Order: sequence, then C-alpha cells, then structure tokens
Amino acid sequence: PLFGLIHQARVRRTPVSEYQVSLESPRIGRHFVNIQAAPMADLPGHVVLTFQERTIADTIDRQLNHRGAVRSVTAMAAMMAHEVKNPLSGIRGAAQLLEGGLNPDDQALTTLIKDETDRICLLVDQFEAFSDQKPTRFDAINIHLVLNRVRQLAQAGFGRHVRFVEHYDPSLPPVLGNHDQLLQVFLNLVKNATEAVPEQGGEIILGTAYRHGVRFAVPGSDSRVHLPLMITVQDNGEGIPDDIRPNLFDPFVSSKPRGKGLGMALVAKIINDHGGVIGFDSQPRRTIFRVMLPVAPTDQMDWDSVGGEP
Repeated sequence: PLFGLIHQARVRRTPVSEYQVSLESPRIGRHFVNIQAAPMADLPGHVVLTFQERTIADTIDRQLNHRGAVRSVTAMAAMMAHEVKNPLSGIRGAAQLLEGGLNPDDQALTTLIKDETDRICLLVDQFEAFSDQKPTRFDAINIHLVLNRVRQLAQAGFGRHVRFVEHYDPSLPPVLGNHDQLLQVFLNLVKNATEAVPEQGGEIILGTAYRHGVRFAVPGSDSRVHLPLMITVQDNGEGIPDDIRPNLFDPFVSSKPRGKGLGMALVAKIINDHGGVIGFDSQPRRTIFRVMLPVAPTDQMDWDSVGGEP
C-alpha cells in the first residue's frame, strides 16, 4: 500500500490518504497507521509522507465500548452479592451440620458441597470488585515504587523463573492515582506475563517514559486529555491469541483453560477510573502492554512521601 500511495500522489499531483495500514518491522513490531502522501510543489517527483499511529485512538474507541460491558457486570455483581452469596452461606452451613452424622463415603459428598460453595463465593467476591462504588482516594504516587513492589512480589513467588529488566525514566513525575489499585493493575499484568513466558529464558521488561505533548481528543466532546506518563510491561511469550485480541478487556474473555476472564476487565476499569487508557501490541516473542496516565497536579505533590527516585 505504501508504494502504491506514493505512486498515486505523483500521478495525481494531489494528496492521497490510506487508513489503517499495517506496518511491521522486527524492531517496533506491528503498528496500524494512517498515511498521507502529499506531492511537493517546488520539487517535482518528491512526496512527503505523514504517518499517524492508530493504536491509542483505537484503544480509546474500544474502551468506550468496554465501559458498557463493565457497567453490565457492575449491576450483575451487586445483584449476585445479595441474591447468591447469602443463600450459599446457608447451604455450606447445612452441609457442615450434616457431615457429623454421616459415614466417610457420604462425607465426601458434603465436602464436595462445601468446596463448590466456596468456589462460587470466590467468584462472587471477584464480581464484587466491579460493584465497589466507594469513593477512591487519589494521591501523588511514585509509580516506580509501585513497580518495584510488583517485581519483588513476583520474584518471591509466581515469577521466580523470570528475568526482570527495568528501563525507567528517573525524572518521571508522580502519577495521580490510588496506590493499592495501581498495584493491583500491574500485579495482574505481570502475573499474566509470567504465565506467558517460557520456563527457560523468560524475560519481562518493565518500563516508564514521559511523552511530551501527548494529548488525546475525548470522543463526543471538544476537550483533550493530557496523558504523558507511559508505563509498559513487555514479555517474550507466545503472544495473545488473535481471536480474543479485539475483546481482551471485556468481562469473561480469557485464553486460560480455567480462567474466568475478569482480571483484564478489572484492569481496564481501574485504568479508566484513573482517567487513563491501556492498550497492547502482541506478536510471538514480543507482547507489550502500555498504560497511559495523567500527571498529579503540582498542588497535590508531597515530595517527601512521593520520592524522586525509583
């Protein structure tokens, strides 16, 4: 498409555009861009190419759709907590009372009842995370402290087999956010990455960067949001299956055989509540999640508690 676009611009002597063009290289992976080819009036035969990356724009569009799905889960979660969880407690209690006078074979059945009610209660607890409408406190947070905590937890447990690499911008200003919720987001992303990488040679790269002048139009309004803080989690796993990529952040979407598909939906909800966006690029041996967040206002920064170094 690129050479054809250049040819058309030369022949027609007028700007020509192509949308959603896939560009791929070993260094940057695959990106979808809008391309405009415009002939130069003072240099016949010369063409100026303009590339506009679509990744973030498409991410914002997709997350507007995710909000509707998350709202549906929120309503269902509130209902389940009341209508399902309370009766389950009664069922489990009845099973405990019954097993005292049963023979070992029948006690195995009451144990099954208790195990299954516990499993359903755990699922309802995960749903309740969506229905939590309590006000969230946002402070100036040093995101490097959050990432360091995530790495420490991973290396002490589920990520022992993984090599961690850190590419941090030490001058990164604080993010406006909630420490515990951001910890939950990056723990989820890193845990998924550790499950995707090979047992031998697995590597996860944690990165931060400040992108000057990055502003995004808010769909449906004339306002623009400034999201200059970029946090990345990159792994060298097999990549995300093609069939779930368009709906990765929707509830009940998972590539894991026993996955419930709530983790990434909750990640998207938390990032959305923080006024940010999350997106990803994925191919074999290189999957990268990018989280874009706003900077904390200067009047909310307590430099003694925030800290300037990762």
